[in-house]
Amino acid sequence: MMTPTDVFKLVFLAALWGCSFIFLRIAVPEIGPLMTALLRVSLAGVAMLAYARLIRVPMQWRRNLRPYFLVAVFAAVIPFSCFSYASQYLPAAYSAVLNSTSPLFGALFSVLWLSERLSVQKLAGLALGIAGVAVLVGAGALVLDARVLLAAAACLFAAACYAVSSIIVRKTGYSADGHHIHPIGMATGSMVLGALVMLPLLPFVLPPVWPSTRTILSVTSLALLSSGVAQALFIPLIVRIGPTRAMSVAFLIPLFSMLWGYLFLGEPVGMATLAGAAIVLMAMGLVLSASQAVPEDALKVET
Repeated sequence: MMTPTDVFKLVFLAALWGCSFIFLRIAVPEIGPLMTALLRVSLAGVAMLAYARLIRVPMQWRRNLRPYFLVAVFAAVIPFSCFSYASQYLPAAYSAVLNSTSPLFGALFSVLWLSERLSVQKLAGLALGIAGVAVLVGAGALVLDARVLLAAAACLFAAACYAVSSIIVRKTGYSADGHHIHPIGMATGSMVLGALVMLPLLPFVLPPVWPSTRTILSVTSLALLSSGVAQALFIPLIVRIGPTRAMSVAFLIPLFSMLWGYLFLGEPVGMATLAGAAIVLMAMGLVLSASQAVPEDALKVET
């Protein structure tokens, strides 16, 4: 069953990922969406590789190359690029709201590929969560033009990719043949391969001028905190408590995105925040209580 530590990690992850949308709004206007995504995954990969070596995680690159690559594409390369692009046209809170659809995609994909049961309670929780984040930011406040619609579509595609990556992690994290990929190894391998996939773009996405200190700090924080530390926490959680439960963290991200935006960017917070927050917490409780945890003996990893 989920422990208080698991719940704390989910809340902490929401705080980290809530920051990411603020960092994107600062960095992308100066260095562009693809350069932001490239630096994000590259710095995270270097940091994760150093950490994995420090704690002596068995990476087994040749054997695990395929799952590392798949998670890199669906959990880093595509979503990082999509959210960077969307940050040019959508406020941080709106991107966070669209990101909150990832548990819905995760629940649907779990039914298709993991044979999980999509109960009425889980469906109600997912629907309530989407309604809550909509209330949180006030749906319909943006003028819908082609750029906004394309940015919204990019966010939804990124959310679906996150859900696909969680399924891949769940299916490859442990298997009946006795081969287990260490969760930190998966997080590290995906970031390193994501950086290698994006590296050929470097000559074409270099910014015309050296970025400001504010942008450098934002990109560094985005990479080390919202990507490196977050992946090191999130992937083990997927293996332990399952994709739907782990991805319910997305319901809390808009709340933190608004909080950080208010504190650091001076973005206003309306009365809808309180009502939306209450609905989001109720939804998270429904989804968590309706989902199944991974048996303890399935969580062993190679050493």
